[in-house]
Parts: sequence; structure tokens; C-alpha cells
Amino acid sequence: MMEYKEVRGIRIPVLGLGTSGMGGVMLPDYSHDQNFVEAIRRAIKSGITHIDTAELYGKNHTEELVGQAISDYNRKKLFITTKVSPQHLFTKHQIISAAKNSLKRLGLDYIDLYLVHWPPIFFSQVIKNVMSVFDQLVEDGLVKFIGVSNFSISQFQQAQKFTKNKIITNQVEYSLLNKNPERELLDFCKRENVILTAYSPLGRGKIPTASFQVLDEIARKYRKTRVQVALRYLLDKPHVIAIPKATSEAHLKEILRCLGWHLKKKDEKDLRELKV
Repeated sequence: MMEYKEVRGIRIPVLGLGTSGMGGVMLPDYSHDQNFVEAIRRAIKSGITHIDTAELYGKNHTEELVGQAISDYNRKKLFITTKVSPQHLFTKHQIISAAKNSLKRLGLDYIDLYLVHWPPIFFSQVIKNVMSVFDQLVEDGLVKFIGVSNFSISQFQQAQKFTKNKIITNQVEYSLLNKNPERELLDFCKRENVILTAYSPLGRGKIPTASFQVLDEIARKYRKTRVQVALRYLLDKPHVIAIPKATSEAHLKEILRCLGWHLKKKDEKDLRELKV
């Protein structure tokens, strides 16, 4: 059963599907299209209705695959996140065109959550205009909610000053192998009622293979796998959701078993203090 977290009256699934690398990295790769479409559909059928993508992925092709995969599903039951690339943030026309092109590739009338993928260069000079255009996208009904990705606390605060809409998330890398958000960002998100969306929550695939005795001991205690414990560690944080990628049925089933239980405080503390 899916779990949800709420911010500003918005219920967001705690587990989403990351799609980075599906359909290419910096360039499109069409060689495994059907496999990726099936993987996305399999996730939706399994209850993962939050799909995260970006125009940058596969140089637009990943959005096309997501669009193909979701075309047969009830739109109202899906929560689709995508992101505008840094090179499209310099003018109003660029931003609006990027959003409309994403909508076309996704086959949607609106985007649930639209993010600034990376802080733009010349940040202080352009961020006011960027957020103003994001407000227009919301007003025009092309976007429901707005967010940012890879922003520092100060960048987040500057961005929020220039939009009348609440920035509901900051999407950053966060895992047992990269606990940088725990230094300051996580507390900031709690204070400001902002969702921290964790990408690469399994340490870019390293968690299942690295040598961690403490993690193994805790996994045995709960009769779970490393992957399930690593994800639960994140999801037990009040304002954190995660977007792991799962392209195989076996991995998807494993990921879903991180739901419906919680770590005890002692085990959470041991994981928090885990040195990597």
C-alpha cells in the first residue's frame, strides 16, 4: 500500500519512479525503448503513480517514453514531475516553450510538478524572471505546482522571494552514501514545510554491493534487504520522499517492500552514524 506525505494540502506518494537513463543519458538511445515503457507501466500497475523525468534525460527522449507509457492510464491518478534544463532559463519565451514541449512529449495538458533542474548560471540575474514565468505557467494551467532541484538553501530562499507560489520541493541527491542534506537542508525543509525529494536514493547502485556490516545486521533484524532498509531510512524522515529507478520486475518488487513498516530509533541512529 502506497504511503503519502502532505505539503500545503498536496498528497505526494513517498515512492516515485526515477527515469534518468531510460532512453539515453545526454543523447537519445532507442535500443531498449519497449523495455523501458514496460518498466514504467509495471511501476504504475504496482501502485507507483509518481513518475519523475526531465527534458534533459536522453535529450528529450525519456519524456517521450514516459508519455507513451502513461497514455493508457487515468490522468487524474498520476503525479508527473518533469524539469526544465538550465539552458532554457534565460528568457520567458525559452521557459514557456520548454514547458509546452515537455507537455507535448508527455502527451499531457498539465504537469503536476515542474522543477528548475539545476540552478542557472548568472543565478542572481535570472532567477527573478525564472520564477515569474513559473508563476505564469501556474496561472495558465500548464503547471500545478513548482519546485527546484539541486538548490542550496540560499538559492532556494532567493527563488521563493520571487514567486507567489509555494516551492513545494527541492530535489537533491540523498542516500546512506550521501547524507549531505542532513547537515542543514533537511532541517530547513522541516522548518519551511518543504518536501525533500531524494534522487539516487540507493547510492547510484552502490548500496547493494558495498561492504556495510551495520546495514547487513539491521536488514537481517527486519528480514529485509539492504535496498529496503536504505529506502526506509529516508522515508522515515518526515519531509522526505524518494525516486529510485527500477527497470526490472524483481527490483521493483524489492523496492515496494520498503513500504508499510518503520525503523526503530536505535537502528535509525546507527544508520545515521554509519561511516562510508
